Amino acid sequence: MTTTSAGAPTLEKSAQTRNLMLALLAFTITFWAWNLIGPLAVRYTTELGLSGTQKALLIATPVLVGSLGRIPIGALTDRYGGRVMFTVMLFVTVVPVLLVCLAGVLGSYALLLVFGFVLGLAGTTFAIGIPFANAWYETSRRGFATGVFGAGMGGTALSSFFTPRMVVAFGYIATHVMMAIALAVVGVIIWLFMRDSPRWSPNTNPVLPKLKSAAKLAVTWQMAFLYAVAFGGFVAFTTYLPTYLNDVYKFDLTAAGTRTAGFAIAAVIARPIGGVLSDRVGPRAVMIVSMAGAAVMALVVALRLPPEIPAGVAFVLMAVFLGLGTGAVFAWVAQLAPQEKVGTVTGVVGAAGGLGGYFPPLVMGATYNEAEGSYTIGLVLLCITALGTLAYTVFGIKKKTA
Repeated sequence: MTTTSAGAPTLEKSAQTRNLMLALLAFTITFWAWNLIGPLAVRYTTELGLSGTQKALLIATPVLVGSLGRIPIGALTDRYGGRVMFTVMLFVTVVPVLLVCLAGVLGSYALLLVFGFVLGLAGTTFAIGIPFANAWYETSRRGFATGVFGAGMGGTALSSFFTPRMVVAFGYIATHVMMAIALAVVGVIIWLFMRDSPRWSPNTNPVLPKLKSAAKLAVTWQMAFLYAVAFGGFVAFTTYLPTYLNDVYKFDLTAAGTRTAGFAIAAVIARPIGGVLSDRVGPRAVMIVSMAGAAVMALVVALRLPPEIPAGVAFVLMAVFLGLGTGAVFAWVAQLAPQEKVGTVTGVVGAAGGLGGYFPPLVMGATYNEAEGSYTIGLVLLCITALGTLAYTVFGIKKKTA
């Protein structure tokens, strides 16, 4: 590290890259853990005889804590830094992973709900990585940095693809134990090799006043709404898609997981692209494309096109549009939020995104037409929501905030 003539630290590219990749690793593994229940929902449904509503509630429950928990975790990150918070959350997540395993072994739906609720802690690491990445990169490259970090949401793709296969190959208990070990190993790696940016300094103000201060910023609520739709849509699809594909196309657990992983990978690839494009053409333009595309694809998916090519392409395009939107939102946050409040603002916005992913599975479960194997009502509601968000992006956010 060197300093400029003004005394501000100049960051070495190697340090930027190393720390961004470590943050990506931590985010990926915790998001895998966060999505442990969704890929196995069909298994739980069969073994426990769950109704559609019970199944939807089980899938959505981990999302709740992963959403609301981002608010205090973001504020704590402003105070203690990314290195400490990533390490703590990696080790903390080990506990609910093992408890979910225990609940599954006991065959208790009530315990699965309780421990799945606690498992949501794994989803809070998003609020750690955004301010951590922002501090390591200059303003003109923060769309890139947050986009690359955000690709860690691909942990849901890894979970969708590998978790069912690991259960078949190694067994239910062994799969959860291996995940717990992986979390602990990454926790050690993060503590040993990650460093906070020399440009970062602790914000030691009490948490509640910081939250109140963030709540007074227009950007907090504007971006919270946009992220609730973009990221919420992604979370809802990646957690509920195995169930959707089983109900509509009769794919088994492994086949549905493979296709869900493909959906998540497409969104993961699109997210950093959305961040980079936002640096170049502005996040507003990227968000407009995202919401317009999502609205159209919701109607296309509702047609229940035949697999694989028509339906598969439709789902991939939906993932791409949602991924672009998630990248655009935090590029916008990086541009507008005061540096010392980025963690707190990120926590609130991230919580909104998680909550956006909590309710759609419940809506899908409640509106599912079992006789016809149709989710048409839920998908039409998604289209309407995307169109409303598109209108807000164009007309509701003042030009000076672009």
